[in-house]
Amino acid sequence: MTLTKYNAYDIVVAGTGAAGVSAALEAAQNGAKVLLLEKGRSTGGSTNYTEGLFAVDSYLQKEQGIKVSGTDVLNEEVEYSKYKADSRIWRKYVDDSANTVKWLKDQGVKYEGVQAMGAGEATWHIYEGMGDAVIHKALLPQAEKLGVEVLKSTAATELRKDDNGKITAIQIENQATKETQTIATKAVILATGGYLNNSDMMEELTSYDTSRLIPVSCGKGTGDGLRMAWNVGAQKYSTGMAMLFGGYLKDPDEPSFKYMASHMETAAGQQPLLWVNENGERFVNEEVVYNFSYAGNALYTQNKVYSILDQAVIDRMINKGNFMGLGVYVRRGEKLTKLQDELNDAVKENKPYIFKADSLSELASKMHIPEDKFKQTIEQYNNFCAVGVDGDFGKDPQYLVKVEKGPFYGFELNVGAFCTMGGLHISTKNEVLDNHGQAISGLYAAGNDASGLTGDTYGPNMPGTCVGYAFYSGRNSAKNAVAYIKQN
Repeated sequence: MTLTKYNAYDIVVAGTGAAGVSAALEAAQNGAKVLLLEKGRSTGGSTNYTEGLFAVDSYLQKEQGIKVSGTDVLNEEVEYSKYKADSRIWRKYVDDSANTVKWLKDQGVKYEGVQAMGAGEATWHIYEGMGDAVIHKALLPQAEKLGVEVLKSTAATELRKDDNGKITAIQIENQATKETQTIATKAVILATGGYLNNSDMMEELTSYDTSRLIPVSCGKGTGDGLRMAWNVGAQKYSTGMAMLFGGYLKDPDEPSFKYMASHMETAAGQQPLLWVNENGERFVNEEVVYNFSYAGNALYTQNKVYSILDQAVIDRMINKGNFMGLGVYVRRGEKLTKLQDELNDAVKENKPYIFKADSLSELASKMHIPEDKFKQTIEQYNNFCAVGVDGDFGKDPQYLVKVEKGPFYGFELNVGAFCTMGGLHISTKNEVLDNHGQAISGLYAAGNDASGLTGDTYGPNMPGTCVGYAFYSGRNSAKNAVAYIKQN
């Protein structure tokens, strides 16, 4: 018995997120016989939860009169990465980004429009129905129409090369039966989504305290593609980066992604209001939430962080709207109409991240932080609010909101993370490179398995660059893999 219809394919793609499905479809559109592997029981990976992709000079931006310079984007992102990003990769990605938006539209993707996130540029092309609709209503149906064979619950486990160093086969395994099969192929595209969900790799390859890190993803990014590539001589390159996104509530009883649409999560973790550490001290300009990667870094400078809200600011966010949203799950300025009910339920259920008290002294006691220092911090902060000048860190006066009306709430903030990016050194053709910088013939990496887009943090000023790169790099990998096959 075999797992697949055929014993040989032109191209095998591992992973069914944006990068993998785009690669499979693009390869099939160029005449290749393609096998698409998904180790889980459902397709789409973390792309299912994405809201939109990056592009400059797209037809949608032109319709809205939005002008963003591609060269300015490139320079800003490379500088933001401290020149750890590859300018050549960014150049090609930026130049093809408008075409990617159009290509997706041609496959049936529908868009809501273009917007910015936080203080960033309007490069975020929001698609209808989230990434789930992009994958399952557009790209996968198109791929299957063209004959792409999709195998779920089937993992890629090992790459094979010949004596000349060319990829010749891949071993796959059914996750239920553990049956294996070796598939002959001239090219493999790795699009397995990074390693955020592999605790051992996170401990080894990053500096983050993983006990405080909350992966908000599909849960399948366990480094499979990286390990397979490293085992055949790929260079281990540019590891250590995770896409942090600031304060997040840790609930041991619920899947982490559930809180993405929570009004309580938005109020507690995403507002530029008041944070204190385990000593009851304020430690940063809370406007850092407008750059979610920086916000994650700021939270990690302290052993513990608590977000402090009083009833007055809660009422303000319910009746007038929040200061800062959470992507398109909870939009900026949206009235948090579910907030009070969510707070009441969390307190009633004694959730470990929330503390409610009628006085500041009682709140400090419940959070186990020094009462005197905490009350001193609140008094000083309220004085800053009264005069409209942040004497500590220079926060914009519009975010100086007094903490004075009980009941008072404290929220222990952990650090949310969407994904890792990097691990394999690639060329501008998305070829995987060995330790000498030479391409491993027939091996390509796309999306979060590939390096070249970031440094040690993600650049949120250009929202949508991660999933946008996944779509682009999947297609780029496929185009170059098809060209390679035709030559060999």
